[in-house]
Amino acid sequence: MATFSYTARNTQGRTVTGVLTADSQQAALRMLDEQALFPVAIQEGGMANRSLMTGGRKRIRPSTVAVLYSQMADLLRAGVPALRALDVLCRQTPNAALVEILREVREDLSGGQTLADAMSKHPNAFSELHVSMVRAGEKGGFLEDVLARIAAFTERQDELRSKLTGALIYPSVLAFIGTGIVIYLLVGVVPEVRKFLRGDLPAMTQAVFALCDLLRDHGTAIAGGLAVLVIMTVALIRSPAGRAYFDRFKLKAPKIGEIVTLVAVCRFCRILGTLLHNGVPILQSLKIARDSAGNRILQEYIDTATESVRKGETLAAPLGRSGLFPLDIVDMIAVGEESNNLENVLITIADSYETRTARKIDLALRLLEPILLILLAVVVGVIAVALLLPILTMSGGV
Repeated sequence: MATFSYTARNTQGRTVTGVLTADSQQAALRMLDEQALFPVAIQEGGMANRSLMTGGRKRIRPSTVAVLYSQMADLLRAGVPALRALDVLCRQTPNAALVEILREVREDLSGGQTLADAMSKHPNAFSELHVSMVRAGEKGGFLEDVLARIAAFTERQDELRSKLTGALIYPSVLAFIGTGIVIYLLVGVVPEVRKFLRGDLPAMTQAVFALCDLLRDHGTAIAGGLAVLVIMTVALIRSPAGRAYFDRFKLKAPKIGEIVTLVAVCRFCRILGTLLHNGVPILQSLKIARDSAGNRILQEYIDTATESVRKGETLAAPLGRSGLFPLDIVDMIAVGEESNNLENVLITIADSYETRTARKIDLALRLLEPILLILLAVVVGVIAVALLLPILTMSGGV
């Protein structure tokens, strides 16, 4: 059974909102009719699971889901049945939206569905990759181990994401303030100084004045054009062709491409190694792990490698031909295949390269701050020199 939130009117014409449980939306409509309520809107999911802004389902934070995975793994290891474990988690979870999701998962599970199928109905909380891993764990009989590893993986990813977001706060604020300062100088300060400058002006000064005129006369149009450009770019990236082009650009971009590639490769190696360690067949593991890469171009090469393995060939050779996997990683995978120790080798690769990647990200972010300061100083310096040149010229003439 599922939970439905509804908005309806009673016989007095008053608006009534509430939550009910029914097998389907049609059954929920019949229940409202029996209560003499006229439905205005009905949606699957409770009210706490809805966003006030969009009306859609709230996205549950990865850190919250990671705690849920860890707690459920502990309960299953202790011998608690899955239905009772979900009851316990419903009582202990402070997030109201997640509680509603867990109740719906429990209802589906008690109705005969698998845990993976029940979780797949809630993509706002459980990603497709996690659902695939849970399905493999259910089939293989090692669900608690899979949940524990998903929790550890999610916590590590969330920690890296939080670290990256925190490190980008200062550069973002610096870029925003710097842009504001430059616009203020061009719109507010330069026009006042311009009133006192006459005669034949240097080329740099004329260029700054032309930029001021452009912002004064067409500033609104420029801002609107930039907004439209951003919207069109986002729409293009979300399209299949644009997404493929953007994924390729991310992998090939100077400096940034190396970091993006290593992050995707490390994620793929960790998921594949985890699944192999838990006894999942390699073809099924590759099918699940490809989704963890998060890049369509890399996924295509992984599909090619999967076909090679299906034909009895090695995994390392097609990955090496892709040109995206570093040669030392390919060599380590080849050694792992030869020694029949591939799962441990993959996890070792993920551990070591995640550390190296984190260092590269830290270095890139540390370099970003002085680069922004230098750019801001150069722009402000150009404006200052453009204003001082006519004054110095007039002083020399006098």
